[in-house]
Amino acid sequence: MPEAARFRIREIALHERPVRLRLPFRFGVVTLTECPQAFARVRIEFTDGRSAWGGSAELMAPKWFDKNLALSNDDNFDQLREVLRLSREAYLADAAPDSAFGHFARHHDGVQGAGAARGFNPLLASYGPALIDRAVLDALCRAQGLSFYAAMQGNLAGIGPRRTEFAGLDWAGFLAALQPAASIEARHTVGMVDAITAADLQHPVHDGLPETLEQVIAQCGHRYFKLKVGGRVDDDLARLTSIAAVLDRRGTEYFASLDGNEQYADAAGVAELLARMAEAPALGRLLRSILFIEQPIARKRALDVDVRSLAAIKPVIVDESDGELDSFVQARARGYTGISSKTCKGLYKSLLNGARCVAWNARHDGARYFMSAEDLTTQAGLSVQQDLALVNLLGITHVERNGHHYVNGMAALPEAEQQAFLAAHPDLYEHSHGAARLHIREGRIALGSLACAGYASAAQPDWADMPVLAAAPSAP
Repeated sequence: MPEAARFRIREIALHERPVRLRLPFRFGVVTLTECPQAFARVRIEFTDGRSAWGGSAELMAPKWFDKNLALSNDDNFDQLREVLRLSREAYLADAAPDSAFGHFARHHDGVQGAGAARGFNPLLASYGPALIDRAVLDALCRAQGLSFYAAMQGNLAGIGPRRTEFAGLDWAGFLAALQPAASIEARHTVGMVDAITAADLQHPVHDGLPETLEQVIAQCGHRYFKLKVGGRVDDDLARLTSIAAVLDRRGTEYFASLDGNEQYADAAGVAELLARMAEAPALGRLLRSILFIEQPIARKRALDVDVRSLAAIKPVIVDESDGELDSFVQARARGYTGISSKTCKGLYKSLLNGARCVAWNARHDGARYFMSAEDLTTQAGLSVQQDLALVNLLGITHVERNGHHYVNGMAALPEAEQQAFLAAHPDLYEHSHGAARLHIREGRIALGSLACAGYASAAQPDWADMPVLAAAPSAP
């Protein structure tokens, strides 16, 4: 088993690329049509003078990290850029050598404090370290010639009780027992304005790619679905009825989750939705298929509300309320039994919550506590690969995956970069309709090629041709 390597962080370069959606996507309070994607590139240096570069990427999703309606999408993008700059400054200010986890543990509180001083909530402030920590780990894995899976199983990052949140857990045993699978089920997200059938298409794209739920199922064969609801019971029932009509025609078993996106005022509103579903024969099969309900209550109140009565009907998980390292502990006390894994919230947080589930379930002699894999914004390349590798390592068997549906794959990227990712990951990607894109067949994504040296990618973006992160806006 390799020991935790110590190194200094010497350089951090921040970049971004524009991403334009082929279909509009509505979640919560925003309908998204375009959005930048951030990139971090980090150089680490070992005590013997060797150095290595690593990278990461993440979409700058508006109205998710901060849902303040007084802020525009551009305001949200500037917030995320500022968090990245704050994080770069913090990680480079301290040149002492440490393990990968040690760098995270040392800087977590400082970045959170700097973010809070600017009015940023903990979830938003986590965005910068989330990218830098992944790029650091990518560099470490490349330098050691190890895959992300092997590095984590052997705890090359040095995860341990450096922070109190990580104390009291059997990290060696937990990590060594993780066994990634060869493939994973893709859970297709149905957004609030997504077309269900061809009759719903008001402005067809006609690019040859699926535009409706029916077409997605026909091409990709999904069995798992994530259904967005908007907080208005009658409207949600009508939309769920339309979706159920399509899913029920499949004839085969399917599974679903409901995503409240903080749109319900309280647990009673969600319980009413489920009760009304139970009264509707057309929704019977869909109701039985629901595995869990995701963050139905606004984050300001979610961890103050006891959801045990709702959880007695269907398990309830935390997503947007997962801003701090102990959020799952707080949520558990309120009756939540699950929490989401998202690389944009931080890989160490996901591993921490995974270890908690194992420890808590061992005490209860069952599988009461669980993690789900949620993130529809991940784009082809580093972002989707690193997220897939993390949730696969954690043993999660299905993942929300929809960035490939709303964006035309790698069509906007240089041809050489597309070919590099296709060649390095021929099981993960395919070339169709003029571009490299995620390959999903029979509802599954093959993951074998992610077990390569580095953090799940044997190819790299075209760093030399990538714009640097936009500068901070000038003061008025």
